[in-house]
Amino acid sequence: MTSLIPLDEAALARLLEAAVAGADPLEVMPPVEGPPGWTRVRREAFLAFHRARSLNPATAVERTWVIDTDGTAVGAARLEPHGDAVEAGIWLSRQARGRGIGRQVTALLLAEARATGAARFVASTTADNHGARALLSGTGAALTAEGDEVAANLRLG
Repeated sequence: MTSLIPLDEAALARLLEAAVAGADPLEVMPPVEGPPGWTRVRREAFLAFHRARSLNPATAVERTWVIDTDGTAVGAARLEPHGDAVEAGIWLSRQARGRGIGRQVTALLLAEARATGAARFVASTTADNHGARALLSGTGAALTAEGDEVAANLRLG
C-alpha cells in the first residue's frame, strides 16, 4: 500500500535514506559543488533544501510528503501553489520505479490539489522521461513541449 506521509524531521531522515539508497543527487535536489555522489556536504544540503522549502514556516513554499510503500520510504511528492494552480513534483527511488507507484501518488496529489481548491494541476518533466509523460497524459493533462522541457496542465473541477 502506498501513502503520503507529511514531511517533518523524522520523515525527512527517512527521505534522505531513500534518496541515498536509490537516487542520484541531481534527480532529487539542486546541484551542489564537489565530487559526485552522496557526500556529507550533499546530504547536509539535501536536508537544508527540504527544511527551507517545506519545514521552516518563514521560508516554506510547498508541501512535501514522503512516499511510503509498505512501510518503506521510496521517494517524495510535493505541491507548490502558483496562483490558481498547484505544481506537482514526484521522485521515486530506482527500486520503486515501474511498479505503478507514480500513478498511485499522482492520484493522491490530484485529490489533495482538489481539496485545496486549486483550479489547475501543473507539472513538468523532460522529453526523454517517457514514464512521467505517460503518467501525466494519463491524467488527462495537456502536454506541451519546448525543447527538452515538457509541461503538463490539467484543469481541475
